[in-house]
Amino acid sequence: MTEPTSDVANGWRGRSRAPSMSDVHRSVPVQGMHSSWRRAAAFIGPGYLVAVGYMDPGNWATSIAGGSRFGYTLLVVALISNIMAIILQSLCARLAIASGRDLAQACKDAYPKSVSRTLWGLAEVAIIATDIAEVIGTAIGLNLLFGIPLEIGVVITALDVFLILYLQRLGFRWVEALVIALLAVIAVCFVLQIALADPNWGDVIRGFAPTTEIVTNPEMLYLALGILGATVMPHNLYLHSGIVQTRNYGDSLPEKREALKFATIDSTVALMFALCVNASILILAAATFNTTGRTEIAELGEAHSLLAPMLGAAIAPTLFGIALLCCGINSTVTATLAGQIVMEGFLDIKLPPWLRRLITRAIAIIPAAAITIWYGESGTAQLLILTQVILSLQLSFAVFPLVMFTADRKKMGELVAPRALVAIAFFIAFAIAALNVKLLFDFLASAA
Repeated sequence: MTEPTSDVANGWRGRSRAPSMSDVHRSVPVQGMHSSWRRAAAFIGPGYLVAVGYMDPGNWATSIAGGSRFGYTLLVVALISNIMAIILQSLCARLAIASGRDLAQACKDAYPKSVSRTLWGLAEVAIIATDIAEVIGTAIGLNLLFGIPLEIGVVITALDVFLILYLQRLGFRWVEALVIALLAVIAVCFVLQIALADPNWGDVIRGFAPTTEIVTNPEMLYLALGILGATVMPHNLYLHSGIVQTRNYGDSLPEKREALKFATIDSTVALMFALCVNASILILAAATFNTTGRTEIAELGEAHSLLAPMLGAAIAPTLFGIALLCCGINSTVTATLAGQIVMEGFLDIKLPPWLRRLITRAIAIIPAAAITIWYGESGTAQLLILTQVILSLQLSFAVFPLVMFTADRKKMGELVAPRALVAIAFFIAFAIAALNVKLLFDFLASAA
């Protein structure tokens, strides 16, 4: 187990006292594997945990609304958002491997205490907002499949922390195995649902082509911004920069370069899978609802109830419910890990792993459960939209530090991001900030 070799001379104000997620830090062996294929395979996993955040219930709500209202037109927005996500997540891996820090630790070591504590508070708010969407998704999935009341479903979602504790005792690869297995179930569910919906594939392909209508049509622009806001999520930036360090890739520059290559491949492939899932949700909504004139569908429960009569197959809503439940479980697992990374990184706390996870989970689940129970089933769509606005507000406070750190040669050394990548990353950062400010103003204007 190694600590980052950091001091003022290397561009950092201080040094974090413990590595990210110390109980599983460097726990997955990579060194000693003579085959490059085996070393590459050892890096498969973190990208799929990150991909989970790009297909959470917030994405479901915006994709269903976009597909039912405008058909396949907004598929290009999902594609562009995914490209942005791939670039930002590659920077997370670069930061972790080059500096030995996750994003939370990097903020703590780079900024004065007042700034880092403010960023910590904003990150916690973002994780709570994320958790609200995930709690809603899991609770709705339990309700749709088993008839469990929303309030009881919310309480059941809190049990995921015990699942994480058990799996991490077996090894971090078991956590990744659970997530990947659930993702496989989600993929199968959507393949079957798309087959039942039988979309017009020519229209699907044309949906990935840019069109000026997205900008000129205010309603379409609002939903496009919602899809962007629901796709690039701040907690994923903290999460990825932490879990990449579960790999024991070595400390030499060639080993770090190879680790960066394999970690980037892992996250890129995983996020392309997430794009397929998000596109499938939008395609399903377009083929099922838009083509039949049901352009107002936004509630997850409403979409579930209409699938059977519209697709003519009783299994369709069951597949929808299973996929939603799997997404919700996966998202709550990864949000718990992100909460742990954020709290440990910013506050440098020293507690037993089980206690840290209970505390970080309680910080997120208690307000999420209270708000969800207060709103009830009738307000889930509005609550999902509110969480996306909150995430939009926080996003830039994670993206800009990430881009600035990875562009700083003094902090990153030989693994500093290339200038072309930095230019693209800054463009993405400013574009996200501008679009999210627009989304916020639209939200305030509609609420007034």
